[in-house]
Amino acid sequence: MLQGSFVALVTPFKHGEVDYVALERLIDFHLEKGTDGIVLLGTTAEASSLASDEREALLLFAMQRINHRVPVIIGTGSNNFNHTLADTKQAQELGADYALIITPYYVKPTQKGMEEYFLAIAEKTNIPIVIYNVPGRTGVNISSTTVVKLARECSQIAGIKEASGNLIQATEIVRDAPEGFALLSGEDAMNFPLMAIGGKGCISVTANIIPQEMSEHIHTCLNGDFITAAKQHQHLLKLHQTMFIETNPIPVKEALHMMGMLELEFRLPMCPLMDNNREILHNVLSEYKLI
Repeated sequence: MLQGSFVALVTPFKHGEVDYVALERLIDFHLEKGTDGIVLLGTTAEASSLASDEREALLLFAMQRINHRVPVIIGTGSNNFNHTLADTKQAQELGADYALIITPYYVKPTQKGMEEYFLAIAEKTNIPIVIYNVPGRTGVNISSTTVVKLARECSQIAGIKEASGNLIQATEIVRDAPEGFALLSGEDAMNFPLMAIGGKGCISVTANIIPQEMSEHIHTCLNGDFITAAKQHQHLLKLHQTMFIETNPIPVKEALHMMGMLELEFRLPMCPLMDNNREILHNVLSEYKLI
């Protein structure tokens, strides 16, 4: 089932190349600490900065290392239908469990256009699809009406990563979508409220640094113990907020560097934290006893 805490895994770089030693270390860290699933080539992975050959090599390496021990979601979406289709077919061929497909950014399609877009990809592939709704990055919001219509018309569309911040919209999706359709939180500060209205899990940035705690929190929610879960959420909130003190994935890669997990390297236009924010991040990680 599509549920639990899925880490939106970062891509480590070293000397301008993908750092496979660090990538293996990160994958093993998550497998050891109980992450429920791994998302490769999402926003947090700086996927748009990877060339096609880098993308393929990274996926081959990661899929072999994970070796079916946890479900894998591969980000395959873009604003180009043919590119999205090709990458989704590749994810299917590699044995991924789900393809994460973002609403087409920049072009600002209509609701009808997005409906036809997702149905056309589903028609030409067999892999379960998770819609990714993040209007703050894409400039377009897929409505609850469109999501529910897609879920009812196409069982291959298995869920949505919901990062609009709109609780009403999310509630409508949970209420009206068919049984088995999963709403996943795409914004860590909203994990608890989205779980409380019937969400099934999260695709998490914060899980990069605290995979065990994130999995425990989501499973506390899934078990219906929302009193304990509320306390967990309150405890984790400052950490969630700090992971977005600047544009994701800048803070989380800085945090992983401070934790000794990877080299501090980005691809432009991503760049290191400003000095004052680095100090804030260091203090928060110290507070949580992560460094």
